[in-house]
Amino acid sequence: METTVIATKFVRHDVPELKTLQNAKVYQLREKLNKGEKMSREEKNWLAEAVNRNAFFKGAVPLRGYRFGFEDVLKTYVVKQYGNWTEYNAPDKTSLRSIVFGRIDQIAETSK
Repeated sequence: METTVIATKFVRHDVPELKTLQNAKVYQLREKLNKGEKMSREEKNWLAEAVNRNAFFKGAVPLRGYRFGFEDVLKTYVVKQYGNWTEYNAPDKTSLRSIVFGRIDQIAETSK
C-alpha cells in the first residue's frame, strides 16, 4: 500500500519543522489514515468541519504553513438549502449533516 505524504509546505516564509506538529490533531489523523486505519465518527465530523471552514483549501487542512491533504478520503457533495445549492467536501453524509445548519432539502454526491 502506497502511503500519502503527511503534509506539504505551502508558504514561502520559514515554518517550523513538520515533526514539531506531531501532537496536532490533523497530523495524527493523517498519520492514522496513512497506516490504513479507519476514522471514528468524531474524527469524520471534525475533518468535515476543518475542511469546509478554512479559506485556503477545499480538500485539505492548513496548519502553520503546512497543507495536510485529505482528498483520498473526502467526497464532494452538493446541498440544496433554502433554494440554493452549495458544494461541500466531507468523508460521508453524516459528517456533512453535522456541519450544515438549518433545514436541508437535498444532498447529492457528485461524481469525479
